[in-house]
Amino acid sequence: MFGIVKRIKHEVIDRTLYMEIFGDNKVAYRVLSGRMSVFGDEVITYGIEVLDHRSGEKECIPDFSRNIEDAVCFAESLINEKSRPRQLYSKALDFLRVYI
Repeated sequence: MFGIVKRIKHEVIDRTLYMEIFGDNKVAYRVLSGRMSVFGDEVITYGIEVLDHRSGEKECIPDFSRNIEDAVCFAESLINEKSRPRQLYSKALDFLRVYI
């Protein structure tokens, strides 16, 4: 017997730029604000985006945290470590492992 499992898709809408910092390594670090529907309720979520202006490489986590302080603290740690876009997911896992 086979069954179909419906997967709930959580998509961030109405993304706006909350904060952008241009690092000395030609990388832009952005904190984005957006809304998403979770079980019928609208919640505000904050995402992180890293854009390398030299190579054009870009990575984004659109729903990093629901807490603005966590998102800004993570962006600051990315800036201090001069992280590149390809390092975003591993740095996010390290950050969330320690802070949550």
